[in-house]
Amino acid sequence: MLLLCCLPAQAGGGWPQPKGEFYLKFSQWWLISDQHYTDQGLLDPNVTNGLFNTSLYAEYGLSHRLTGILYFPFFSRAYFNNTVSATTGEVLKAGEAINSLGDSELSLKYGLITGKPVLLSLTLTLGLPLGIDDGGSDRSLQTGDGEFNQMLRIDLSTAKSFGQLNTFYTLYLGINNRSKGFSDEIRYGLEAGGSFFGEKLLLILRLYGTKSLRNGTLSAFSNSTSIFANNSEHLTFSPELAWQFSSKAGLSFSWAKVLRGKIIFADPAWSAGVFFKF
Repeated sequence: MLLLCCLPAQAGGGWPQPKGEFYLKFSQWWLISDQHYTDQGLLDPNVTNGLFNTSLYAEYGLSHRLTGILYFPFFSRAYFNNTVSATTGEVLKAGEAINSLGDSELSLKYGLITGKPVLLSLTLTLGLPLGIDDGGSDRSLQTGDGEFNQMLRIDLSTAKSFGQLNTFYTLYLGINNRSKGFSDEIRYGLEAGGSFFGEKLLLILRLYGTKSLRNGTLSAFSNSTSIFANNSEHLTFSPELAWQFSSKAGLSFSWAKVLRGKIIFADPAWSAGVFFKF
C-alpha cells in the first residue's frame, strides 16, 4: 500500500526517511467481492460484499535511522447487498451498511544497516482496533477486527542501476502477534521496482502473503469470510504505478489479486492516491 516519491523511499523496505523529511499520501482503497476462498482453499460464491477505505499514510524521519509511520483510515464503509431468491426474485434479506473509522497502525522503523549496498531495517507496528468488528443486524459487517496486535518485521533491501534504469529490491519477513483469541501470523513479501523517464514514472511489483499459525482460540463461527477473519491466509500479487508530476507530488494506482487463499475474499482490490513530500 505504501508508495513514496523518491527511489529509496519508494522502495520502502530498508530505507528510512531522511531526518526531518515528511511523506504524506491520501488514498482510496476498495474491494467488492461476490466470491471467497473457503478454509480448504476452494472458491465459493457469496452475497456481494464491499469495503471502502479513505486513508492517510504518513512517514517522518525522526533521525537518519529512525522513521515514524502512521496509517489512518479516517473513513471506512462496509456493506453487503440484498440476498435475493434465485427462483422468485424475493428479497430474502435486505442489504446493510456501516460507516466508521478503520483499523489503524502506528509504526517505528529503525535502520540497522544504512549507507551500504545492502540495507537492513526493523519495524515495530502496533495495530489499533478503531474499526467496527460486529456491525449490522447479524454482526457480520466489519471495518476492523476488534483486536490489538503487534508486529515485528525485518526488511532486506538493495538498489542497482542498469544504465538509465534505476531498480530496487526488498525481501521482508514479519511475525504478527494477535490478541482476543486470533491466531498469530507470519507475514512475508518480495518487491521489485524501477524508475523510468527521468524517474517520473515508477513501476513496483509486489508478491506478499500471510500464513496463519492456527494457535488461536476463536470458535468456528468467528471464521467469517472477510479480510479480517481469523486464520485467513493468502498469497497476493500487486503491481503499482506512480507518476511524479512535480518534485513534491505525484499520483499512484495499484491493483491486488489473491493468487491462492483460505478464508478470504477472492476478487481484486484497487487503490488510487496522491502523495506529497516535504
